[in-house]
Amino acid sequence: MRLLVSALAFTTCTAIAQVGSGPVAKPLPPALPAPQDRAYNGTIGLDVKAVDTEHQVFSVHETMPVQQAGDTVLLYPHWETASHAPTASIADLAGLMVYVDGVHVDWTRDPVDMYVFHIDVPKGARTITLDFQFLAASNAHLLRPDMVELPWQRVLLYPAGWYVRDLPIAATLALPEALTPFTSLTFERIDNRTLRFQPVTLEQLVDAPVYAGRYTRRILLNDREAKPVALDLLADSANDLAMTPTEIAHMQALVAQTLKTFGTPPYRHYDAIVTLSDVLSPGGGTEHLEEGENNLPAAYVDDPTQQLNNRDLIAHEFVHAWNGRSHEPADLWSPTFNQPVGGSLLWVYEGQTEFWGLILAARAGLRDTQQTLDKLAMDAAVVAHREGRAWKNLQDSTNDAIYMAGHHVPWRDWQRREDYYPEGVLLWLDVDARLRELSHDSRSLDDFAHSFFDAERSGQTTQTYTFEDVCNALNTIAPDDWAALLQRHLRSHDTGDAMAGLARAGWKLTYSDVPTETFRQDEEEAGVSNLNYSIGLQIDSDGHIASVTWSGPAFRAGLSPGAHVVDIDGQPFSTQKLLASVQMSVTKPLLLRVTMDGNARDVVIPYRGTLQYPHLERIAGTTDRLSPLLKAR
Repeated sequence: MRLLVSALAFTTCTAIAQVGSGPVAKPLPPALPAPQDRAYNGTIGLDVKAVDTEHQVFSVHETMPVQQAGDTVLLYPHWETASHAPTASIADLAGLMVYVDGVHVDWTRDPVDMYVFHIDVPKGARTITLDFQFLAASNAHLLRPDMVELPWQRVLLYPAGWYVRDLPIAATLALPEALTPFTSLTFERIDNRTLRFQPVTLEQLVDAPVYAGRYTRRILLNDREAKPVALDLLADSANDLAMTPTEIAHMQALVAQTLKTFGTPPYRHYDAIVTLSDVLSPGGGTEHLEEGENNLPAAYVDDPTQQLNNRDLIAHEFVHAWNGRSHEPADLWSPTFNQPVGGSLLWVYEGQTEFWGLILAARAGLRDTQQTLDKLAMDAAVVAHREGRAWKNLQDSTNDAIYMAGHHVPWRDWQRREDYYPEGVLLWLDVDARLRELSHDSRSLDDFAHSFFDAERSGQTTQTYTFEDVCNALNTIAPDDWAALLQRHLRSHDTGDAMAGLARAGWKLTYSDVPTETFRQDEEEAGVSNLNYSIGLQIDSDGHIASVTWSGPAFRAGLSPGAHVVDIDGQPFSTQKLLASVQMSVTKPLLLRVTMDGNARDVVIPYRGTLQYPHLERIAGTTDRLSPLLKAR
């Protein structure tokens, strides 16, 4: 009885404010020097030794001319341009020693920003010298005896208070013997190990990483052009470099088709740097103005028919020279590598680039028409089954790079992660189909790309663009309420809006119990059986569940990522047994025995259907606006 009275009494209490009775926050330290677009007196010297492959340690010696006495602020790059996120870790910087005119001095880390160092420079001082190491063990692929990758932003500090485009820098690089270097930077050899680079701005240096390998091959793709494009291959084995004449012809066609679509190139020359290695995991690419980083499996050149899901990577990074480096969303551009950026237009920057990668790969013959349709079907299926759209729209997904980078996302279809890639493909397919619809098939997204991204007017200067700029450019191709169409894609919680472009192009997403070869290869690369569109999970060959579709049949049965299926209908787990049981689930319930955190239980998957794999089919009686898009120009 007393407990009840006490509980009732508690509900009538009023919270008492404690203003002035506790600790008081201290004011933050003075703001760091704001970046200014101004001249820098002198040139920064940067000497990097990338030779300690045993310990995977880069050694750095850097010199800076003193600009003024007093507090000199140095920054370690934090926001990596192509990742659109604060992904560079300063934990890998170690051994920092600072000297002013040869005399050792102490440095102080900023109390707020751990990527900032303060140095008290005396009057009359002339030179600051830095010695430190970049410890690459956590990025073990960067420094190996037969292949080296140097991301410049990881091996330098730079002075605060300037735009990075205003900081001149002269660099040298020492490599293991007998490695051949590839970079868009101009360099000369000092000796058989050391390269001296032509001085550039810090912005240009960071935009041109260096790759070096023991087993390499360079192929010029348009050697008769004033602005040459080269394919630079680096492999873990000489046997992986044998590119066939047919494959070379496809790459030459890719360059030609891209130039026809986008017009004047923004680069002086371009190097498509391709690593052929199973050590570099995960793979993927990184864009730069005059080079592209493309990390592909070792067998990519040897057997392209088994690389259907990787056939547009080089195209994607090449397109970024126009859409991303030469032309960049206004809120994604930053004057330094330490100022936060916004990603509100990543559906243009990445989404449209992903679209063009798909299209240009088809036009160049890297995929045939059916393979392209199969790849598009996979994107469409992902978009159609994004349960997270119910609470999180595509526009909010453009923030994902900032706060999700480096974090595991266990419920990807519910949390959503960077969906501006696959959903961006369908968005721009809708725009293309609408342009064709409005113009009676005389205009298309090719016209937009050529007028919006052509570098003839911008030259070597980055041009920024806004949402309004995109709408205005579309209106010059075919007048319409483009803002409304785009905002419907960006803000809608309706799957029908996200899928509208497919129908406008005259196609629809369907499913059958037979996977396409593209789908099968995607499963193989991921190391799972992808049953997202039937029982709602992905599972590896040992029965470990890699992912579960939110609110799907497996979810409703109480399964989650990390669970282990040990048997099916009383028989030991095997992939073949699971596939057969799913196929028979129309007439026989699917019974699994699973373990999770050491506990075993039986579950029945509430699914009555067959295996389901995505395909595309024509919508009878409609105009096919997709097939013309895939034809070479």
